[in-house]
Amino acid sequence: MSTSVWLNLPIHNIQTSAAFYTQLGFDTTDMTDKIKFVVGRERLIVMLFPEPVFRSFTGGAAIADTSSSAEVLISLGMESKAAVDALIAKAESAGATILGKPHDQGWMYGAAFADPDGHRWNLLYMAEQ
Repeated sequence: MSTSVWLNLPIHNIQTSAAFYTQLGFDTTDMTDKIKFVVGRERLIVMLFPEPVFRSFTGGAAIADTSSSAEVLISLGMESKAAVDALIAKAESAGATILGKPHDQGWMYGAAFADPDGHRWNLLYMAEQ
């Protein structure tokens, strides 16, 4: 059985991505040709690779054009509505494209943004039932 999940994403510019995720509050590690940060207690490891490096891992497959298509929707479970509000505010301040302002659906509270490379992030607080 696996011991962790690694999410690998292509990026255009290491400095831009590092600055963005640092502004969101993630502890990024610049590893010269990639960036690493860990999300949550479950320790989702996110690796950001410049497109040529990413392509070398995919057998040369084309990289999704995030300006016209969605490659994936990454959802983060948040601890509270306030945590959703705080992170979406940080994302907006850091230059994210806001895809969905905070909204309450009763059983779920959420918001969504796209990072500078167009990767879509969904922030969710699920009310206990």
